[in-house]
Amino acid sequence: MSRRRRGGVMSEQLKYELAKDLGFYDTVKEEGWGGIRTKDAGNMVKRAIQLAEQAAGSRRPQ
Repeated sequence: MSRRRRGGVMSEQLKYELAKDLGFYDTVKEEGWGGIRTKDAGNMVKRAIQLAEQAAGSRRPQ
């Protein structure tokens, strides 16, 4: 049984928005997702987690 997921968790739109915000959108556009550095991918995941935590915090009942 494979542990690898297909399709991923983040929407394509979110990934592209994060790439733009983090400054490597041009690389993605020219070379695809395989062209980004591991550091950039890690930063994208960190930022997505921050956004999810912020969204979850804003929905918690007071």
